Amino acid sequence: MAVARPSLDDLDAGIRSGDRAMLARAITLVESTKPAHFEQAQALLERLLPFTGGAQRLGISGVPGVGKSTFIESLGGHLTGRGHKVAVLAVDPSSGRSGGAILGDKTRMATLATNPDAFIRPSPAAGVLGGVARASRETLLLCEAAGYDVVIVETVGTGQSETEVADMVDFFLVLMLPGAGDELQGIKKGILELADMIAVNKADMDARAAERAARDYRSALHILTPESANWSPPVVTCAGLSGDGLAALWDEVERHRQVMTASGERDRRRREQRRIWLWRMVEGRLLAALKRHGGVRDTVTAVEARVAEGRLPAAKACEEILAAFLGQAAVDA
Repeated sequence: MAVARPSLDDLDAGIRSGDRAMLARAITLVESTKPAHFEQAQALLERLLPFTGGAQRLGISGVPGVGKSTFIESLGGHLTGRGHKVAVLAVDPSSGRSGGAILGDKTRMATLATNPDAFIRPSPAAGVLGGVARASRETLLLCEAAGYDVVIVETVGTGQSETEVADMVDFFLVLMLPGAGDELQGIKKGILELADMIAVNKADMDARAAERAARDYRSALHILTPESANWSPPVVTCAGLSGDGLAALWDEVERHRQVMTASGERDRRRREQRRIWLWRMVEGRLLAALKRHGGVRDTVTAVEARVAEGRLPAAKACEEILAAFLGQAAVDA
């Protein structure tokens, strides 16, 4: 027998009381692509907005093999030990066929998953730029309304698309491995520009190599202009497996919060993030509406073939698709 879907009142009350089951069901609701679920999810978020915004939002990225999950599990345990409630939004790569998450972060963070003061939500990236699930921002708000005062967003990997994560968190942490020489050759400048801190992880494997890497990253950061006039990104060493260096690392995160709050930059950054979020949602909804438009589908099929064969410039093809969607007068205007 199907389980009855909770009402809006039930979800509202359950989330604000810290009911993990209700939180999980609400996240499933905001992740749904069904129009009726979308409307209900937005109504729920509107109710909960006054209870959001108090958490420290931390984005964590890093090169493949850097040990993000082990690091987050140790950091989460450290933070809950200091009285925090921690939510982890671990965005998994998606299955190309089913769209479902294929790694399962609760398996990779088994200890943290059983911690009563922690909540882990694996979400499929679903092909979204940067590996950020479509509803990650809404999920973040739900977790804040449920009383989690630290929300960690783990991304799939590094790249230019990590701006998606930087635009939804207060602090962007990039994890690196010891042996920075080769990594510095391949790492994109944009990642260093986004970082509020770089942490050389797995320092317990080779402390000398980790410190050399830290020196190299400090030198690399010195040639860049910091995004904030009030904060110069530090470089630290740590070991996610043993927990060494995590207390000092978190002290830097807290110092950043104090500095940015005092200068007013934290509030300005969040205001700008909400504005960016709005326009990304508008772009996404417009694209979805365009693809659903009956008159566009036939045009797209013909236009795509001509572009693929090299018989039509992409810019001209774009005009034809928009004309089918909006009408020629709107495009000309």
